[in-house]
Amino acid sequence: MTKTGADYAWFEDDFPDIAEAYCFTLVRGLSPGELMSRLEGRPEAPLQGIAAVVDAAFAQYDLEEGARQLVAMTTVGTWTLLIEPNGYLGVTEEQALSASAGTSWISHFSNINAVGTFLWAEDQVLRLCFDPMLPERRWGTAPDELLDVMRRIGFHLDVEDPEPDFSHQAAFALAEHLTGVAVTPALLRDTTFTCATVRIR
Repeated sequence: MTKTGADYAWFEDDFPDIAEAYCFTLVRGLSPGELMSRLEGRPEAPLQGIAAVVDAAFAQYDLEEGARQLVAMTTVGTWTLLIEPNGYLGVTEEQALSASAGTSWISHFSNINAVGTFLWAEDQVLRLCFDPMLPERRWGTAPDELLDVMRRIGFHLDVEDPEPDFSHQAAFALAEHLTGVAVTPALLRDTTFTCATVRIR
């Protein structure tokens, strides 16, 4: 059964530090090491739990004077989950499309101003991209392929100013629909993440 945005309501309540600004990316069939090679990453010490990752990411940003950012990765089934606190590399089309060669790339981002992006690429082809708050404005080679799923998940394609609004949480549900990977509180809290820094372009 397809999850909805409401099923991810816990994210903002349980993890407010990362929920404020984040990018989550799922990449099929690449190990964390292979993914970092594509992104020209520099290995860093592993960290346990998303709270430690967030703290380290902001410290790294200050240390590098904004030139590099820390990212965290873990393998979930056949996918690698890449998490960027206060980052957006995963939804940057130039980098995402290049890095998606031969694989699937599903990413979603939100910043402190609730500006967001959902991006789905297959083998360097942009299939779908939109702002979760404005799902009626979509682009890519298959902008309408997931419309029925998007409605069920809770994107507001037909309703203005709904209450409650789970637009950004719905991005997690859509990513899960495409990948089969559920982001859970235990995954964020208990995982020892492989970490790296990447250059901010």
